[in-house]
Amino acid sequence: MTTPAAFAAQYPFPLDDFQIAAIDAVDAGRSVLVAAPTGSGKTVVAEYAIERALDRGGKAFYTTPLKALSNQKFGDLGSRHGAGRVGLLTGDNAINSEAPIVVMTTEVLRNMLYERSGTLEGLVTVIMDEVHYLQDPYRGAVWEEVLIHLALSASVVCLSATISNAEEFGDWIQTLRGETTVVIEERRPVPLEHHYLVGRRLHPMHIEQEGILLPNPYVVSLDQQELRVKDYRRAGSGSTQTQRTHRPREGHRGVYVPRREEVVEVLAQADMLPAIYFVFSRAGCDRSVQWLRESGLRLTTRSEADRIRERAESRAAWIDEEDLVTLGFYEFLDGLTAGVAAHHAGMLPVFKETVEELFEAGLVKVVFATETLSLGINMPARTVVIEDLWKFQGERHEILTPGEYTQLTGRAGRRGIDALGHAVVVYQRQVPFERVAGLAATRTYDLSSSFRPSYNMAVNLVRNYTPEQAHQLLNSSFAQFLADRGVVALERQRAHDREALEGYRSNLVCHLGDFDAYWAMLREAKRLRDEDRRGRERDRADAVREAVSRLRPGEVIHVPRARRRGLAVVLSSRDGKPTVLSEDRSFFRLSSKDFDDPPSVLTRIALPRSGSSRSARFRRDVASRLVSLHVKRPREARHPADPQIEQKAARWEAEAAQHPCHTCPDLPKHERWAVRADALAAQMQGVDRRIQIRTETLARQFDRVLAVLQALGYVDGWTITPKGRTLARIYGEGDLLVGESLAAGLFDGLSPPEVAALLSTVVYESRERVPTVGELPTGSTRDRFELLERTYRRIRRTEEEHQVELSRALDAGFATPAFHWAEGKPLEDVLEETEMAPGDFVRNCKQLVDLLRQIEDVAEPATSAQFREARGTVVHGVVAYTGV
Repeated sequence: MTTPAAFAAQYPFPLDDFQIAAIDAVDAGRSVLVAAPTGSGKTVVAEYAIERALDRGGKAFYTTPLKALSNQKFGDLGSRHGAGRVGLLTGDNAINSEAPIVVMTTEVLRNMLYERSGTLEGLVTVIMDEVHYLQDPYRGAVWEEVLIHLALSASVVCLSATISNAEEFGDWIQTLRGETTVVIEERRPVPLEHHYLVGRRLHPMHIEQEGILLPNPYVVSLDQQELRVKDYRRAGSGSTQTQRTHRPREGHRGVYVPRREEVVEVLAQADMLPAIYFVFSRAGCDRSVQWLRESGLRLTTRSEADRIRERAESRAAWIDEEDLVTLGFYEFLDGLTAGVAAHHAGMLPVFKETVEELFEAGLVKVVFATETLSLGINMPARTVVIEDLWKFQGERHEILTPGEYTQLTGRAGRRGIDALGHAVVVYQRQVPFERVAGLAATRTYDLSSSFRPSYNMAVNLVRNYTPEQAHQLLNSSFAQFLADRGVVALERQRAHDREALEGYRSNLVCHLGDFDAYWAMLREAKRLRDEDRRGRERDRADAVREAVSRLRPGEVIHVPRARRRGLAVVLSSRDGKPTVLSEDRSFFRLSSKDFDDPPSVLTRIALPRSGSSRSARFRRDVASRLVSLHVKRPREARHPADPQIEQKAARWEAEAAQHPCHTCPDLPKHERWAVRADALAAQMQGVDRRIQIRTETLARQFDRVLAVLQALGYVDGWTITPKGRTLARIYGEGDLLVGESLAAGLFDGLSPPEVAALLSTVVYESRERVPTVGELPTGSTRDRFELLERTYRRIRRTEEEHQVELSRALDAGFATPAFHWAEGKPLEDVLEETEMAPGDFVRNCKQLVDLLRQIEDVAEPATSAQFREARGTVVHGVVAYTGV
């Protein structure tokens, strides 16, 4: 039997106190939450949990949020325990699934729990790596589903990055799963130094004064501008002109944003390589590698370059020569041999894995990466560079949060190799240095919940539990746990407000009569007018929302108050929000909030059928057509008050004028107190509503989701229907749309490539701010897509009736590429027509394959065979690569 002492003796270094505390808790059979910085050795605790499970003749599951991380853990555990004892389950692979140790993505375990899979028998421990992922808005609910539905006989070991509310999260796990130990380690295994790079000079970001970290005063002084005045005579007129310029007070020639190749040179000279250089743009990462190659900078020796070439060519040996050229392999290899590489989601998985392997081996010295690298993958560095603290967050640019900064810099410092890790922020023109320094000194990263009932979750709850059990499980979520804790503070606020309201009311006593009755008349007059105004605003908002969602590409409208006032043409529309191009060639996304009245279509113009809307030529051509239009701007609509309502309000005011209190000399004072009392009473009603909303919030959301399923025939009362049984095994945002399209036979009679093309419209989501208008490849797919859109609109109408918004709009942007790939068209041709990065193309294909496989597993035999054949047409070439 493995004991903590015997286990610790296997390691050549003494275990840290936090590791020992967590291992002791695992040994006692308790669940454990370990919150510690990246690279601190949390996986040692997972290793002990696995060995303990094996000693007891049971199984251990290791779950991760990413397929790439699952593949990496599969290799690590196979090396330690032997390949025959370790299995892998992801969307791409099923290897040795009945092994005593199985690595899997968290979604796979969630699906097994709903299916009550036999593989769960004998499960002793589940390790949930990167458990802080549960706040991910799209996938985070899966972690909570696993923790809620997992049998209590299995203990959990949750591994998390440093979070501020670890105790709170641990309290929730304890209420859910019994005795739980929370182990927090805030000390980094390698101390981290923060630097600010101004020009070519590295400055310490903080100085310590009486134990307190303060922003470096010298760098603060560089932010302070000095006005320089210079007089000169104009060459033509001879008149005197004065030029005023602002520049840093001292050393201004050295105060600039260094180029990326300069940054790398500074790091190389300071012996701060290898480095991860975060650039929040895929194109920026690729350009950086290109610039360093063109600058002639080489960070490797000839021997290192030869080893890099050998490993990279070995990794890519299975890819056809023609495809290697298409994928830019030789440019990629040229960067690698110079010691630099990019790493982002747009790259082919095999290229990313090659970068990871070479960087970990110390052969690649600088990796330009997007923020996705900060999640999970084991790639420690000596230095982390952050070029820009502003990051695009879907709708707008926002500055990094302290939690995001901590996550990015967590990879700096390699345990057992580096005495110090380094975090370097490049000079920020738009962010005051004191704010930068504050970001680096703050340690707050609260874990929140993104849990919400989905259609698949709802039918599985109906299938497996009674109504009471289902509501109890929903109320067990971390989201509800946090909401219930908030209710305590709201109750305290309500008691305080009630006491204050009694004090206000004591000032409403009038010696001439009943002031409450007098004020009630005036209040009623105001209520009538306010309700009439709100009703008109509500009707107008509904009309605006409807009109905006109906806008189609090519329609020209007048935008009255957005970032660009004037004429605009609709380029695309998603989720009822059109993206438009204005007369000054800028494009942006509109919503109903940008209009006071429903926008009317002034005319239509033809959009170019080819080319990206991001290209300057596309914008120029479309904007010139806009500018040349002669259309009348719509008149502003008038919205008069309802005369009948106005008459009723006036009658109440006239009646109040006859009341004795109307002549009270203290009337202004009474009215002031009455206004305050009304405002406080309204505030108390708001608090009451918030308490009511927070109490069993998720259970009420679930009931609304269930009402949609009832209306569409997936459940009958608390009984699952045949349609519901199909839906129970379809996972993803398009679950309900897939269920409806299968029930309607929308795929019947289509060829395998046509099936792939049509289904791609459900699973694909463009990452462009201005999605391209997708074309369906054949007449049959165009007809079926029209039926699919009608089905989507019918689902949305049902959702709106029940105040639910779960279904995502269809996106045909990948239909033609999917069709051509399934037909066997060469990779070069498909990538050329999509203008899509190879990694994005492969990822979209794999998401499509995953959904094809799910449908194949649940459909009737004939339909199942059709989808199996469609899946086979997509899984070939670069898409067939699994990374294992």
